Amino acid sequence: MEQITKKMKIDEVIQKYPETMEVFMQHGFHCLGCAASSFENIEDGAVVHGIDVDEFIEELNEIIKK
Repeated sequence: MEQITKKMKIDEVIQKYPETMEVFMQHGFHCLGCAASSFENIEDGAVVHGIDVDEFIEELNEIIKK
């Protein structure tokens, strides 16, 4: 199974794994449909939202394992 990485684009992850949308929303990513999500990677978004990127990636990968 593919793992989500911090260099993946936000919209790529949501399209491939829609179940991750809830995790993004819980962490303040409320503009998932905005233009930035198509070119911004998870690491960039986490920095903007003040989120520890490694913990966030771990949480996203846990969701897709279920």
